[in-house]
Amino acid sequence: MPEQPSILFINRVFPPSHGATGRVLADLAEHAAAAGWRVTVLADGAGEAIDWRGVRVVRTGTGGDRPWARGYLAALARLVVRGLTLPRHDVVVTMTDPPFLALVGPLLAARHGAALHWCHDLYPALLPVLGLRLPAPLAGWLEAAVGWALRRHGRVVAIGRCMAERLAGMGVARERLSVVPNWADPGIRPAPRDGNPLRRELGLGERFTVAYAGNMGLAHPMDGVLEAAASLPEVDFLLVGEGRGRQAVARTVRERGLANVRLLPFQPAGRLNETLAAADLHLASMAVEAEGMLVPCKVAGTLAAGRPCLFLGPGGSEAARCLTEHGCGAVLDPRDGAGLAAAIRGYAADPQRCAAEGARALAASALWSADVAGERFLAAAAALRRPAPHTVYAAPVPGRSHG
Repeated sequence: MPEQPSILFINRVFPPSHGATGRVLADLAEHAAAAGWRVTVLADGAGEAIDWRGVRVVRTGTGGDRPWARGYLAALARLVVRGLTLPRHDVVVTMTDPPFLALVGPLLAARHGAALHWCHDLYPALLPVLGLRLPAPLAGWLEAAVGWALRRHGRVVAIGRCMAERLAGMGVARERLSVVPNWADPGIRPAPRDGNPLRRELGLGERFTVAYAGNMGLAHPMDGVLEAAASLPEVDFLLVGEGRGRQAVARTVRERGLANVRLLPFQPAGRLNETLAAADLHLASMAVEAEGMLVPCKVAGTLAAGRPCLFLGPGGSEAARCLTEHGCGAVLDPRDGAGLAAAIRGYAADPQRCAAEGARALAASALWSADVAGERFLAAAAALRRPAPHTVYAAPVPGRSHG
């Protein structure tokens, strides 16, 4: 009987802690366990080790209430120390929360089997976009160190073709790169707008509604959205989520008296469907400078809800390419509020277009589920455990051209 394959995932957050990386990790870990792998997830925070849906979940502990124990560096240290004490696994998977976890992949591989890095955010390149500018010598050293570490991973999984190109530019061999885009929350289902409980609570009536649901971070510019809202008093805007940029958004809404903009906190998981279904059209935003450094996961959720999406960001991003290749939205410059307003007017005046693009969005989402993505990811991991001579694995994305 063949030995059971084993895999260790390391990430700062895991449910019930909030975080997009924790959510996709939960989906993938559950899929791996169902596929016959012995799966362990190592996450930061307090709590006893538990068995969750066939997955062993281990926590690092918090380090107490001391200020130095609360930051990313402290979390990184706890994850590394605990990871080195766990039983051996065939494959150890590092993620990008906390930043620079990729640096310790080769060290962890020395204790375990092979190292695979699942890249969601590309540091340190992303730091200036987030408002953190390191001294040039330190930034240069970190860039070189991360590149060195990534080149020593057996496999690097990127969440977009744009990111894979950046990683290749850092010297990661193309035969060691796989592209596995993030997928929608499996619980998202399309639902009609009529009778939507959230619309009823907010008194939206029959007004055309545009939604932004997700993180309002510094890499997700909102100025163009608010400029468009100011010129479209007949359209309601739902801005749902938290993040470092939310306070500035709230201040602008207040100062400009934007009565058609509703700011809502993150909604409970049980209200995810009705939140997404409350809108006729969705928005996703990303700084142009961040192309290849991150890919907004909110686009996948929009498609699963059967709604068209306007991506306010660079045309080379995986999110932009997905929308244009499947004909379920459009791509605009995030700074072009006038262009965004014109695009929204076009959708509001053409319900048939909204319906047609929503149907294409749903069809596109069906091509890339958590199970399909899980199979691609585990194939990459299995290739590290049992490498086959003269074969190269590259994860294709169904329905998309990789060039």
